[in-house]
Amino acid sequence: MKSYSFRSGARFAFVTLVSAATGAPMLALAAPPASTEVTAPQMIDAFEGTFGVHAGQRRNHIKGTCAVGEFVGTTDAAALSRSALFSGKTSPVVARFSLGGGSPEVPDSAPAPRGMALEFHLPGGALQHITMINVPIFAAASPASFRDAILAAKPDPRTGHPDPEKIKAYAATHPDATALTELASHHTPTANYYQTTFFSIHTFKFIDAKGTEHPVKWRFVPRDGTKEMTAAEMKAAPHDFLEKNLIERTRKAPAVWDMIVYVGEPGDPQDDPTLAWPESRKHFTAGTLTITQATPQQKGVACESVNFDPLIMADGIAPTNDPVLLFRSPAYAVSFAKRLSGQ
Repeated sequence: MKSYSFRSGARFAFVTLVSAATGAPMLALAAPPASTEVTAPQMIDAFEGTFGVHAGQRRNHIKGTCAVGEFVGTTDAAALSRSALFSGKTSPVVARFSLGGGSPEVPDSAPAPRGMALEFHLPGGALQHITMINVPIFAAASPASFRDAILAAKPDPRTGHPDPEKIKAYAATHPDATALTELASHHTPTANYYQTTFFSIHTFKFIDAKGTEHPVKWRFVPRDGTKEMTAAEMKAAPHDFLEKNLIERTRKAPAVWDMIVYVGEPGDPQDDPTLAWPESRKHFTAGTLTITQATPQQKGVACESVNFDPLIMADGIAPTNDPVLLFRSPAYAVSFAKRLSGQ
C-alpha cells in the first residue's frame, strides 16, 4: 500500500490568526489566561471581535468557493463501515473550498488553512458531512484554548496587527498549540485548492455490519499532487487566485481526490486533535471524490445554503469524544443562525 506523507500548506496556530486578522480596525483586547470553559455564543463573539461582523456571511472560513461533484466508495471501506457512503454506488456531493478566518479580504497567499467541506447525498435523503483543513492536527486541544487564540490575535487599532506580546502570552499559557506551530514552521501555503491534501484532524469511528467500532482518521489526497508555494510565488501572487484557478481547472477536466483512511491501534489518541498518529498505521483507499464544477459563492449557489456541520453523519460513521469535534456543531449552529437572519 502506498504511503502518503504530510505535505501541508497552512501555518495555522498563531500565524493563521495573525494573517487573517491583519488590517481589521478594531479595539485591542488583552489575551486572557488559559480558561477551561467556553460556550458556542462566546466562541462566535470571539470571532466577531477579532475579524469584525460581516452581515449574512460565515464567521469562520468566510472566503470560499462552491463546487459540486460525486463520490464512489470502495469495498475495503465497506468492510469497516456499513455507511451507504461506501456502497460502491455514486453519491452526489456539494462542496465548499475556503480559507480559514473571518476576514473576507484575506489574500489567497496568506498562511491561512485551506478548507474542504463536503455534503454527501445518500439514498433515502440521508446526509453525510465531512469538513477538513490542510493540516493533520489542530491548534488547540479544547474549545476554550482555541477561543483564547482568537482573542490573542485581535488587531491593535494603533498598528492594525495583533500585539506580539499577547501572542507570546498565549503561547506561554497554552502548550497545546506547540505541536502545530512547530509543524507549520516547515510549510508554506499550497498553490491551489486542487493541489492540496485535506485532513480530518479528528478521530472518528467506522461502525461495521456487526456493530464493531473502528477508530479512523482520513485524508483526501489530490491526484494533481500536493504543491506548496515558493517564497517567490507567494510574493508575486495576486490577491485572489484560488477560486479562479479552481474554476478554470474544473472546466478543463474534473479535479480528483482519493480518500485514504488510517485505522487506529490500541493506545492511539482519539480525543485530542493536537496529536497525530504514526504514518505507519494501516491505511487504504476508501473512495474517490470527483469535483466537476466550481462557481463563486453567492446566493442561490448550492453550497451557500449548507451549514457544513461535521456531526451530521449517516449510519455507519460516528464521532469520538473529542471535545473540539463535539463543540463544532453548536458553534456552527450559532454562526448559521446569524447568517440566515442577515446579521
